[in-house]
Amino acid sequence: MSGSAFQNVTHDDAQAIDDCWNRIGVHGDKSCPLLAEHIHCRNCSVYSAAATRLLDRYTLQQDGHEQVHDPVDTDVVTRSLLMFRLGEEWLGLTTRSLVEVAPMQPIHSLPHQRSRALLGVANVRGALVACLSLVELLDLEPGSAVVPGARVMPRMLIVAAQGGPVVVPVDEVDGIHAIDERILAAASPSDDTYTRGVLPFRGRSLRWLDEEHLLSAMARSLS
Repeated sequence: MSGSAFQNVTHDDAQAIDDCWNRIGVHGDKSCPLLAEHIHCRNCSVYSAAATRLLDRYTLQQDGHEQVHDPVDTDVVTRSLLMFRLGEEWLGLTTRSLVEVAPMQPIHSLPHQRSRALLGVANVRGALVACLSLVELLDLEPGSAVVPGARVMPRMLIVAAQGGPVVVPVDEVDGIHAIDERILAAASPSDDTYTRGVLPFRGRSLRWLDEEHLLSAMARSLS
């Protein structure tokens, strides 16, 4: 989806929360009288309260929410996956779970984290968005497998999670690839709850993520 799709998803949240940091704070005209005391908006209780309200909204919107999945079209011979890297692991996630891939933004931690996977919040186009660690959710080994001299740019995946978009930082994005359904069907099975299968891709071992279980885990981490 495009950036406008993200704006539509977050429109209600942005309207309900006073984003004073964008008007009179560090991202605005800096006229807020509290700036002298707090130096940066992320240190202010108003900012923390807004982030807490955002996370509360995720929980409320999940109540009574039933996730609907599109039926599998038997005529489709390929499936689009976004390939990305976390540490030494290469993973693939279906593009229908994504809103967009965005440049890396500062992540501001919260004084009272709700789970180990919750990194904090990021300001994406004026809207506070919860940030989750896939390394924690998937129980991966932290670290980086960057080839010396290679130019690698970390990115943020904006995922269409239950209750609202969620930001997931990743070490590297390879791109979107159409994978033959027969290759996916032949993928090696995995005992991992969040992995649908493991398949070879460009000389790598790729973990094809189970979007349903992953989105459910994200929702639990925000509640």
